[in-house]
Amino acid sequence: MKLLLSNIKELLQIREGNVQKINGADMKHLPTLKNAWLLLESDTIIDFGPMDTCPETEGTTVIDCSGKMVLPTWCDSHTHIVYAGNREQEFVDRINGLGYQEIAEKGGGILNSAKKLQETSESELYQQSAQRLEEVMALGTGAIEIKSGYGLTTEAEIKMLRVAKQLAENYPVTVKTTFLGAHAVPSEYKNNKDAYLDLVCDEMIPKVAEENLADYVDIFCEDGYFSVADTDRVLTAGKKYGLIPKIHVNQFKAFGGVAEGVKHNALSVDHLEVITQEDIAALQGSNTMPVALPSCSYFLGIPYTPGREILEAGLPLALATDYNPGSTPSGNMNFVVATACIKMKLTPEEAINAATLNGAYAMGLSDSHGSITRGKNASVIITKEVPSYGYLPYAFGSNMIDTVIINGQKI
Repeated sequence: MKLLLSNIKELLQIREGNVQKINGADMKHLPTLKNAWLLLESDTIIDFGPMDTCPETEGTTVIDCSGKMVLPTWCDSHTHIVYAGNREQEFVDRINGLGYQEIAEKGGGILNSAKKLQETSESELYQQSAQRLEEVMALGTGAIEIKSGYGLTTEAEIKMLRVAKQLAENYPVTVKTTFLGAHAVPSEYKNNKDAYLDLVCDEMIPKVAEENLADYVDIFCEDGYFSVADTDRVLTAGKKYGLIPKIHVNQFKAFGGVAEGVKHNALSVDHLEVITQEDIAALQGSNTMPVALPSCSYFLGIPYTPGREILEAGLPLALATDYNPGSTPSGNMNFVVATACIKMKLTPEEAINAATLNGAYAMGLSDSHGSITRGKNASVIITKEVPSYGYLPYAFGSNMIDTVIINGQKI
């Protein structure tokens, strides 16, 4: 089926060449075309141009986009949407003065989610996760990464990744999966972390690889969770089985985890609410994408990733939601983009670049997603009538999306 979007007020993020990611000062530039058309066929972007070159519409479904913007769907490179239940009581506990790490020490946090997930059937876990995926698709997410990490047993971790693969098969959204068995130390291994890492490296990773359930391997490199040495061990084990490294790092403390990620050629280093000059120096000249998760900072009341500092160092930056039950129970990338502008002082151009093309890079999807490029995936957002694209983060509390098309299908 051919789909023609006509009379587009402004077509955003148009890229002619094979641009993989955008760095530093270049992120201030968002290439656009005013009074444009865009032609989609099946799951592919066929062509675009100014309205005075608009092709014939015979046999083509036409959507009139007068007064509306069109941009590529959001690329959310960091989520945990496969989880069971919720953790609203911990939300109330934080209001009453408990910190994230205090809650974890009392058996809450990741361990709380792991207990619920272990007790939830695979079919029920799928139903809960599918509802979340449908929600974020309607909010404009066309590519998404889904992590395990709330299982903490071999059986439960495998269950999470199987659900993520089922979601990929049943929905048009593009899904990448990440094995995050080293998310926390289970209570039964509290005094023997090395034994749990033996389980992760010697049993979980081989089984994940055997069933082809993950693209990436990840670890929570943080004080009270896993050390730099632990990170080296898990990423090394994952790479032996073809899993590309990613890393949760510098959420609360900086102690060399970023450099360790770069050493392993990690595709991304995520969180970075705390960052040092040593971290920035380690990232310079690397292929690793820094990823900020501003709605996590918003929800927990912790510092925001210093995006301006990262960009002024000439580095790229991606934005993602961190959708999870404990620290970010939201997959709304529109809010992420707005929060990056409001709290991290990114310009609308920088934030859109970070949430589209750079987000695609952080999932290994730059060749297929993240820009309006001929031959790329037909996944786009059509906004409501808006005065400019700067209005999208400005109107942070309003849903400015009119239509979402993912893989050529209207959502």
